[in-house]
Amino acid sequence: MSLKSISDQKKVRDVFFRLFKEKKMTFCKQINKFLTLHAMIKTKLMQSQQNKSSILLIYTGGTIGMIENAETGTLEAFNFQHLRENMPELKKLGYDVQTLQFDPPLDSSEMGPDSWMKIVKIITDNYQKYDGFVVLHGTDTMAYTASALSFMLENLGKPVILTGSQLPIGVLRTDGKENLITAIEIAAAKENGYPVVPEVCIFFENDLLRGNRTTKINADNFNAFRSYNYPPLAHAGIYIKYDEPQIYHPVLRKPLKPHYLLDRNIAILKLFPGISPQVTESILNIPGLKGVVMETFGSGNAPCDEWFLKKLHDAVERGIVIVNVTQCLGGSVEMHRYETGRKLLEAGVISGFDSTTESAVTKLMFLFGHGLNNSEVVEHMNCSLIGEVTIPDTFRP
Repeated sequence: MSLKSISDQKKVRDVFFRLFKEKKMTFCKQINKFLTLHAMIKTKLMQSQQNKSSILLIYTGGTIGMIENAETGTLEAFNFQHLRENMPELKKLGYDVQTLQFDPPLDSSEMGPDSWMKIVKIITDNYQKYDGFVVLHGTDTMAYTASALSFMLENLGKPVILTGSQLPIGVLRTDGKENLITAIEIAAAKENGYPVVPEVCIFFENDLLRGNRTTKINADNFNAFRSYNYPPLAHAGIYIKYDEPQIYHPVLRKPLKPHYLLDRNIAILKLFPGISPQVTESILNIPGLKGVVMETFGSGNAPCDEWFLKKLHDAVERGIVIVNVTQCLGGSVEMHRYETGRKLLEAGVISGFDSTTESAVTKLMFLFGHGLNNSEVVEHMNCSLIGEVTIPDTFRP
């Protein structure tokens, strides 16, 4: 073999090893890139799992919790422990949704202080475990429950969204699925790690409403609730658009402080033309009565009959707090506007401003339940505790 051939073979071998070395280095780089990318993906997945919002769904009862029996056509109670089987749409949300059911479920007409306390206890016991809460509730008294919860859950820093439906969730045209799915999305929504809506709300037919500002206005239509004196906190269309300035945010983040004390010695006196002394007296003289929500006309007007004003004055002198709210769906009580309103002021009646009846009733229950005397209750009724009422700048208690 010639030297030239040996030299050529060496060159070929050197080229081969150089190329092999380069290929090896490229391959190693690719492997390293792959491993790095894999680690990043794994970390992202772990973070995603850790950041996945957890929601506790509390089913109290109501129309939404019904499903049609395919054989008989009758509506039967729906077992929410099997929610995922009946609503596969929830799997696409990507949230950890757990359920808890009242046993037995209650019609909304049976909901009251005992039920409100039960809901508060459930939320309190699970407050650290979940990012938000959705309460499924019958529509008839939902506004009362939402108002009560807003007072009973002091320092609330997480969403408590009440919703329901006008048609059972098992009916083809039900509004229940959309209401439920959107309520869960709102309860799970976060921004910079904090809940977007840390307050008690009602979601119904595309609108998120402050719970203690809401009234049921329709028994037949899907748009069953309205907040006339406070704008919606969010509207659900293609996207959920939040009205950030309207959402209540606590100034300081404090531990949740649940309240369970409520006084039921509250009554509603709804005025109507021709109301008799006997009707008025029968309400104002209820044994143990502490507070009355008086639904007046227009901007807070009432009859000026001497007997009527005297009965109000006598009741106030006995320590009964009488709160004036309007029968109108929208607007506020302005007791200085007309002479009739001024006479109510002189009788000792206080203004409920733009409060709903539901909010005024539950607020009185809450305040008297905590042992406040009538002057202290009046003082608290003249201010907003949790965004339930708008106090005019010109008001001077």
